[in-house]
Amino acid sequence: MTIGILGGGQLGYMLALAGYPLDLHFRFLDPSPQAPVGRIAPRVTAEYTDFEALDKFAHGLALVTYEFENVPVEAARHLAQKLPVYPPPLALETAQDRLSEKSLFQKLGIPTTEFVAINSAAEMDAAIGKLGLPCVLKTRRLGYDGKGQWLLRSGEDVEALHKDFPATPLILEKFVRFQRELSILAVRGRSGKTAFYPLVENHHRGGILRLSLAPAPRLSDALQREAESAARRILEALDYVGVLAVELFECGGHLLTNEIAPRVHNSGHWTMDACVVSQFEQHVRAVAGWPLGDPGRHSDVVMTNLLGDEAENWRNLAREPHAGLHLYGKAECRPGRKMGHINRLTPRQG
Repeated sequence: MTIGILGGGQLGYMLALAGYPLDLHFRFLDPSPQAPVGRIAPRVTAEYTDFEALDKFAHGLALVTYEFENVPVEAARHLAQKLPVYPPPLALETAQDRLSEKSLFQKLGIPTTEFVAINSAAEMDAAIGKLGLPCVLKTRRLGYDGKGQWLLRSGEDVEALHKDFPATPLILEKFVRFQRELSILAVRGRSGKTAFYPLVENHHRGGILRLSLAPAPRLSDALQREAESAARRILEALDYVGVLAVELFECGGHLLTNEIAPRVHNSGHWTMDACVVSQFEQHVRAVAGWPLGDPGRHSDVVMTNLLGDEAENWRNLAREPHAGLHLYGKAECRPGRKMGHINRLTPRQG
């Protein structure tokens, strides 16, 4: 079986590495001739909306998946006319628009923060009158790693934004005073069977994930069940196949759902060294129609992203005991760019 993957970054790279021991094969499509996957698999270098290139890419594939959520929906829909695409284009479309995400949570009875869709400064002012300050203004599409967001704490912040108001569809969200940020990885197979990894606690710096603690400290069974319930409802509503990441806030012992990522996720990289079946193998198993693997872990983990030139310290990192080092092979090192990660393990007792 040959699986097509849209996107050739580090997530696609790790998906292929997880699939090769299962005797699966891969082909990628990515606009960049420097995409890391060029070292390990055939690649079509083309824009995602080049339908002629998409047809060439699709020839001989059993199915298509993707490694990031900003793949144009029209590309996924075009391919879905020819062969299975997992997760389905509806999941991609929903995750690409924060308003669609929040509306889905609301429809499914999943707690989330209050929100209002806005398109102008006047609408923002009216929405602030409803939600109050502080609040967070976000672009509905294409924001990631803290980009496309404005925290409005005071009237001065609002006035400053008036002077350079974003010319794009927006959503205003009531600011959440949370104890911590959490996420859960959920997976659903083509048969409808589901599996869940434990909740992890995430710490960000400058909007970029810095480290994840797996499992989350002070994790109760009730909190895990609450997260699994929300994730399961989303999986079923979208007829989802593959790994889904659900990002959450813990507030007073309960959870608010913030957003979803329809793919393998940075906060799940710990599974590569602490589980028999990583998130990457789970995704490949799910989309290929294989039985899902056991999401149980044999170790607790602190996963740390290596940003910018931190990866140049790889020799010292590679010497650490009980640690798994993963480098992404990116051609250019830039400040804040994810160049790799390290999993520091504490084996479970008993």
